[in-house]
Amino acid sequence: MTLPTRVSVPTRAPTGATNAYLVGTERALLVDPAGRTDELDELVAESNVEHIAVTHTHPDHTDAVAAYAAATDATVWCRRGRKRRFIDATGIEPDRTFVEGDVIPAGHGVTVLDTPGHAPDHVAFEGNFGVICGDLAVAEGSVVVGAPEGSIRAYLVALRRLHARDPPTLFPGHGPNITDPQATCDRLVRHRINRERRILDTVTDGASDVESVLDAAYDKDLSGVRDLARATVVAHIEKLAAEGRVHYDREANRVIPV
Repeated sequence: MTLPTRVSVPTRAPTGATNAYLVGTERALLVDPAGRTDELDELVAESNVEHIAVTHTHPDHTDAVAAYAAATDATVWCRRGRKRRFIDATGIEPDRTFVEGDVIPAGHGVTVLDTPGHAPDHVAFEGNFGVICGDLAVAEGSVVVGAPEGSIRAYLVALRRLHARDPPTLFPGHGPNITDPQATCDRLVRHRINRERRILDTVTDGASDVESVLDAAYDKDLSGVRDLARATVVAHIEKLAAEGRVHYDREANRVIPV
């Protein structure tokens, strides 16, 4: 397992960069090549890259998939059932698809874990090194889980499943390695539960549309990130609606307590 190579990309993540990873030196797996850099070119040239995969198909994780596939002639993988989404994101067709539990023969073997929530096609890759977790977790702050693609319910399930696996280290898509995976998963779950509680309280107190819920539920300046915060609020409202705790009329932009 190589150390992450940080690729500067136009991302909303606080680091301004995405971590690309190489697993193994023989039959290596390249994960999340977000862009082509001299450093990553050198690492790829020094390794026998036979496989390329991404944790999910957001552009800040996929933009150099086609370039490195052409340079290495590696087998390109994607989540089964998400092939069209992968093609649209990368511009190339995958050679193979995987589902949870499949093993990519790189290093000592890398097992695919389904971890939707941040994105519907999100996966993680588990090996003897730990878990490459993409945008499931970050060492500091929180992960955007925004509608219409994000699912708070799926995200919480993914975090709890990861907590139960108790890996030694998490290798995230952005920021430093996570050396306390269970504590980090606990923190991220608590953050989402606390946010949900605030949103439900604002609806109960009379906020009846997404904008008023947003303004009441966040007590900080949202300049530059208001769209992300709004998408997150909608994702939380959708979860509350699915659980029968609020009624949400998307077309009328109306939220009422149940």
